[in-house]
Amino acid sequence: MSRRLEEMRRNPRGDWRIEDVSALCREFGVLCEPARGGGSHYKVAHPRMAEKLTMPFKRPIKAVYIRQLVAFIDKLRAPP
Repeated sequence: MSRRLEEMRRNPRGDWRIEDVSALCREFGVLCEPARGGGSHYKVAHPRMAEKLTMPFKRPIKAVYIRQLVAFIDKLRAPP
């Protein structure tokens, strides 16, 4: 179990940065890349998931986005 994932689950209102989101995505093999057009949001996706998330770069990242990311990772880890 990922320590960072559990911390995000317990405290989605924490002072989370895009670096934390990116590190969590790397742990689970999830793509997390900046917008190609120079936008202020990152794209979070995985080949097995039809759903895609957008995460703002602005710090701190709001709790709603962290909850969405945790749910995304949970769905990815669930057995098919």
